[in-house]
Amino acid sequence: MSQLSERPEKPVVGVPMPHEAAGLHVTGAALYTDDLVHRTKDVLHAYPVQVMKAHGRVTALRTAPALEVPGVVRVLTGADVPGVNDAGMKHDEPLFPDEVMFHGHAVAWVLGETLEAARLGAAAVEVELDEQPSLITLQDAIAADSFHGARPVMVQGDIEAGFADSAHVFSGEFQFAGQEHFYLETHAALAQIDENGQVFVQSSTQHPSETQEIVAHVLGVSSHEVTVQCLRMGGGFGGKEMQPHGFAAVAALGAKLTGRPVRFRFNRTQDLTMSGKRHGFHARWKIGFDADGRIQALDATLTADGGWSLDLSEPVLARALCHIDNTCWIPNARVAGRIAKTHTVSNTAFRGFGGPQGMLVMEDILGRCAPLLGLDPMELRERNFYQPGQGQTTPYGQPVTQPERISTVWRQVQDDAGIADRRREIAAFNAAHPHTKRALAVTGVKFGISFNLTAFNQGGALVLVYKDGSVLINHGGTEMGQGLHTKMLQVAATTLGIPLHKVRLAPTRTDKVPNTSATAASSGADLNGGAVKNACEQLRERLLQVAASQLGANASDVRIVEGVARALGSDAELAWDDLVRTAYFQRVQLSASGFYRTEGLHWDAKSFRGSPFKYFAIGAAATEVEVDGFTGAYRVRRVDIVHDVGDSLSPLIDIGQVEGGFVQGAGWLTLEDLRWDASDGPHRGRLLTQAASTYKLPSFSEMPEEFNVRLLENATEEGAVYGSKAVGEPPLMLAFSVREALRQAAAAFGPSGVSVELASPATPEAVYWAIQEARRGAGSRNGELPAAAAAERAHTGAEALSGA
Repeated sequence: MSQLSERPEKPVVGVPMPHEAAGLHVTGAALYTDDLVHRTKDVLHAYPVQVMKAHGRVTALRTAPALEVPGVVRVLTGADVPGVNDAGMKHDEPLFPDEVMFHGHAVAWVLGETLEAARLGAAAVEVELDEQPSLITLQDAIAADSFHGARPVMVQGDIEAGFADSAHVFSGEFQFAGQEHFYLETHAALAQIDENGQVFVQSSTQHPSETQEIVAHVLGVSSHEVTVQCLRMGGGFGGKEMQPHGFAAVAALGAKLTGRPVRFRFNRTQDLTMSGKRHGFHARWKIGFDADGRIQALDATLTADGGWSLDLSEPVLARALCHIDNTCWIPNARVAGRIAKTHTVSNTAFRGFGGPQGMLVMEDILGRCAPLLGLDPMELRERNFYQPGQGQTTPYGQPVTQPERISTVWRQVQDDAGIADRRREIAAFNAAHPHTKRALAVTGVKFGISFNLTAFNQGGALVLVYKDGSVLINHGGTEMGQGLHTKMLQVAATTLGIPLHKVRLAPTRTDKVPNTSATAASSGADLNGGAVKNACEQLRERLLQVAASQLGANASDVRIVEGVARALGSDAELAWDDLVRTAYFQRVQLSASGFYRTEGLHWDAKSFRGSPFKYFAIGAAATEVEVDGFTGAYRVRRVDIVHDVGDSLSPLIDIGQVEGGFVQGAGWLTLEDLRWDASDGPHRGRLLTQAASTYKLPSFSEMPEEFNVRLLENATEEGAVYGSKAVGEPPLMLAFSVREALRQAAAAFGPSGVSVELASPATPEAVYWAIQEARRGAGSRNGELPAAAAAERAHTGAEALSGA
């Protein structure tokens, strides 16, 4: 077992415990960025000047009327920027644009003594616009050949030979929607300037170092003149990885120019209409199977809706391509990617970061093709699993480690869920109920863990031990409710060998741990846990030397367990507090800076080959649904999940993440339906679903009636902190089982062997139309094309599925 994964005697990691701030959350005592305004004197409020057109050039911007509004202090425009007028890492996002690129784009910001004064001032600003043609939908952009960014192509094997060897070839299209983050806390920042001109920004950000960098270059100063702190976030889900930077820069610029603190916070409508979403995708595909239903070749093109600027669209697209295989081995593949440029908000990171989009394409293909192959969908999926001992690699060339876990969790979830018995019960129910059908689907997950960009796979920490034996840890990760801080406390206590109450955690700040990566890609615990452990190991080694001298033993024979140092074979002991005090008087350094870098990664973005992931997180879910044939309304009757988190650092936290990720994934796939006005009317480009009243989120009524989650046992991950695996993103993809169960339930209303297309999100309306399609017996049915005919048509793709 590796030093990184090995656990000492009586570890604090692995112990179920609640979130470190759970009490503060439920009592309302937890402070978020905007709560700090009430503790700050003379705060000004920032409000955006929005232009309610999808696209156009600003020909005039008159701010004088705003200054006549009582309480308005200043209007910020591009002329006020002392540095670079850009809020994006790709330098394609002007902070104060002269070209409106989406409906509601802010072209200036008003500072007021009150929020109402700032709002009225923003309304008084006069903007003249030369309106331009706009592209609102993904189809619009594809038709207009409007693309930006990289166009990667991933190739493995020989697809022409693969299709020639295929007994069955199918082709189709699939378009599916994005998703709104809908974090409870909207975007917020509070900026202040001290007497030396230093800038201090409180920001609700997943990436404080990048917020620092953007603020610095907007202000035209060096990074050491800007400090960014993230106390905590009320949710992030990726929506606060890139997009907070410009908003923080507006607050910082206002503070720099006025000398007063400036607060910015979106209301819910502004947040929904001005910040990016999960990327919607369009996929065009062609797939070949042999006579036994094993994939022989895949040719696909994935188009992501990037919105008006690149943001994180390129790495999101790359991860989508890297996950199109999911749990399936594809010997011959060619998958191309491109990013559509539309006049909507700039889409951004969202839990899974493109992985769900790529995997959804494969799961949709399997769900649509299984009836045409005469195979049960579960059987088709299982036949295509990565197999151990076969030397199989992903389409981008990375060997799949632990492929046996795919089958292990698959079998365990079937056993836990009693699949065989329940399928017989469902068949009997369906036979007796012509207007209501049930279905049970099982899907798997294989999700790569690490940032695709190798440089981001590093983390830092600063651990301080005080004379009284108390410990304060700082690390580069941010807390957005996911429990990262809880895990870091457990890692520190375990490594030092002390009780958890001895350890406290400080807010994330760029002046304590510099150059951090975003808390994203499910890597927060891996990177920051490795860094915290490294810092604590340095301290422990120093303290073991002190303990050894006090106990009359060799340092290698001393163990610190539950706050007491003991030498092997001796009854002598030294309490932690006494040990620390002794070390202080011996002038032993009691602070340490820790660092961790993920080893064994390499990636060539041009050839799209390499091993970008440290390991794969594995899971499987079984979902049973019941569907009403008259309305398409449905309910989730039961969900069973087995998920691989290695040796869990904090089981209660991890089970919560699995449950939450699954529900958020089910929301994306079944409920959450983003709609824009695509008409040629005066409101073209306006987001129509801009409130909780029109954008349906999962709630208590959508929760499974029975929800069983089990973590895979005896699953130590070598080379990861205390044998754990990431948990934040992978569970979201377990929700594919909900959508596939709905597809199978809709198909049950028609004759056997019908391939049913199902829109995504699979709203009750979409399910109703799928039921109607099934009742008509539409689409190809098993047996319509003999194997010989299918092989004959392999080169033409004539055995086809129509687009969704």
